[in-house]
Amino acid sequence: MKAFLSSMTGRVFLVLLLGIVASATLTQYLAVNERQRTLERYRDSYALDRAVEMISTVSVVKPEGRATYLKITSQGGLRLEATSDAINTAHPQTEFSRHLGERLSNDYVLAPLAERPAACDAPREINSIFGPTHWRGTCEAINVGMPDGQVLRLTILPPRSPPPTGQNELFTILPFLFSIAGLAYLVTRMAVRPLMLLAQAAKDLGNDINHAPLELRGASEIRQASAAFNAMQARIRQHIFQRTQMLAAITHDLQTPLTRMRLRLEKVADSDLQQKLLGDLSATQQMVKEGLDLARSMDSSENMQALDLDSLLDSVCADAADAGQDVALKGRAAMALMGRPLAIRRCLVNLLDNAVKYGQSASVTVERMVGAARIRIRDAGPGIAGDQLAQVFEPFYRIETSRSRESGGTGLGLTIARNIAEQHGASIALANHPDGGLEVTLVVPEYYAGK
Repeated sequence: MKAFLSSMTGRVFLVLLLGIVASATLTQYLAVNERQRTLERYRDSYALDRAVEMISTVSVVKPEGRATYLKITSQGGLRLEATSDAINTAHPQTEFSRHLGERLSNDYVLAPLAERPAACDAPREINSIFGPTHWRGTCEAINVGMPDGQVLRLTILPPRSPPPTGQNELFTILPFLFSIAGLAYLVTRMAVRPLMLLAQAAKDLGNDINHAPLELRGASEIRQASAAFNAMQARIRQHIFQRTQMLAAITHDLQTPLTRMRLRLEKVADSDLQQKLLGDLSATQQMVKEGLDLARSMDSSENMQALDLDSLLDSVCADAADAGQDVALKGRAAMALMGRPLAIRRCLVNLLDNAVKYGQSASVTVERMVGAARIRIRDAGPGIAGDQLAQVFEPFYRIETSRSRESGGTGLGLTIARNIAEQHGASIALANHPDGGLEVTLVVPEYYAGK
């Protein structure tokens, strides 16, 4: 879940979901409060009409019958009852008492009380999580002086709380939450899917420069990005092709003068000079060859196919042993990988040659991991200084102690191996083994049929 929310898809989904929920919550809150204000205004209007009716009626009821009338009519939230209090007009008029006085004649005296009834501040049961917990409409007590001198107390109380619905409001909004979550996911998928396809295409481009171009579909912006990506892929492919062709042509053209030089060197009388010149010529030919191999390592024209990793390792190690190299293989991966056979073989051969050349032997260990295989190639050499572990992958970089005619090499073997590994989604790392020697770790992804 954490990985999902840290991705772009998760972030867009979360922003949309929270935005919709916040908007819906605000809308519901405003709707509930507007409904409550409408109810309060209606209740105040009803209480005012009812108060005018009750006061006007009680004024024409005979004194001996008023008690019975007041008992019958004083129900619910509006009560009118006799009181022994005297009229005190010191307290200012309220909005309700002012409107009531406008509806009654001047024969009535209205005196609002300073003390609010206790029911005004009592909490109310609500059926909505957004509803107010206290009544905000008219709630007060008013002493009414009748034309005949009697004083009555008019009390306006909050209406009764609505009966419970028997349903938890949270469960009633769950379908709504699920629906907006589904909508947010669909919108996120529509918005992010083209970017995911573009990212996958960029990854495929790193593994296979000849990968099929993107289809131009979707929104106009996505089509423009796809077209630009396809054009970039075509330019890179053309650039790599031209560079490979140029190096191949140079290598081919150099072969003729180098061969003539070798033939002429055979006629040199001084044997010591002859051997030195032949050695320099061989080094030049090797450098040209490895330069061409470096260019070819960036070429991905070879077709990808499923390869059995164990068979490939057995073949490479057997060939090295037949050539007199001290190579031992242990373990099995029992998995397939998707790659270019010649390129993968060149990568493994370069790593083995490097181990044998500078460490006299190569111990190869392969083991299965989750979705990948780890190949470790350890030599018996002195290792490499820690500050040079990353630099040895640079083209033509060689460690000072290895620059001898006996060790040979041009410093391109690890560079070529890394280029091939990266094209296949693999990784190469170097480390000095605690028991001595340099260990190269190659991690190759597993191939799943139909993926």
